[in-house]
Amino acid sequence: MRETRADTSRAIGLAVLLHALVLLVMFAGLWWTKAQRPPSAAGSPVSAELVDASDLSRAMQRTLANRPEPVAESQPLPEPVEEEEAPVPQPLPEPVPQEEVAPRQSAPQELLVNPDERNQDAVVDRPTPTPATETRVQEAKRRQEQVDLTEQKRQEEAERRQRLARQEQERQKQLAEIKRLKALAARDAKVAQAELQRIADARAAAASEQAARADASASGARAGSGGVDQGLLAQYIAALQAAINAKWTRPESVPAGAPCRLVIRQLPGGNVMDVQVTSPCAYDEAGQESIKRAVLKADPLPYAGFETVFNRNLTINFRAQDR
Repeated sequence: MRETRADTSRAIGLAVLLHALVLLVMFAGLWWTKAQRPPSAAGSPVSAELVDASDLSRAMQRTLANRPEPVAESQPLPEPVEEEEAPVPQPLPEPVPQEEVAPRQSAPQELLVNPDERNQDAVVDRPTPTPATETRVQEAKRRQEQVDLTEQKRQEEAERRQRLARQEQERQKQLAEIKRLKALAARDAKVAQAELQRIADARAAAASEQAARADASASGARAGSGGVDQGLLAQYIAALQAAINAKWTRPESVPAGAPCRLVIRQLPGGNVMDVQVTSPCAYDEAGQESIKRAVLKADPLPYAGFETVFNRNLTINFRAQDR
């Protein structure tokens, strides 16, 4: 139940009235119990003895005769009656200010993220620092902030170096992976090139062998019809092979044993007029040029003793050999 201002005023008035009644009862009790004090005579009790004046001495009689007239005794003033003192009016107590009732909170208070955990009593009771103390505190605080800033910079520098080191490691790993992939690709390319070269050599050898058989068949046909000595023809082809091979240095790109068909135009006596490379030939462009130069260097070709098998347009299947 909510207390109103009228209730507070009524309570204060009743309290004042109750105090006044208590004071009146106290004064009435004091007045009722107060008694009159009887007068007290000072000194010991007086004793008297009747003596005849004639029995006194002359000096005592003269003293009695010369005594002064007694002064009429004044009547004692009546003792003032003590009046009952009126009670001193007591000041009314100051009204207690009524505390304002806080409105009821409709929603719960949010929790503080960083509540202040300091002891407020200790903060209030702490003496006010003097200027010198305040200066020392500020200086210590400034030094601490400088230390904290230096430590923060050191940590940031260490983190930056670690980050750069990790980046360098990642870059080295990527470079190593790229090199490995390139090495694998180069190895695969070499293997593929060797396989292609092997296939080409095999095809060239098969074609050369087939051409040789065809030339032998044609030579045999001519020998049967014209009476050409096959043994002498074979010696002539071998002599041409040896003469050309003596003037030729096999390039690295031409494998040993690789065949190539040559068409040579010559004059009687073995003078070379022209030389051409025809298919099949397993040599690359550099190898073909080198074999043509070797034929020209071998001029004149063997002729003496081979006049019966000489041919102006000579086709031979040259096979690469080392000297």
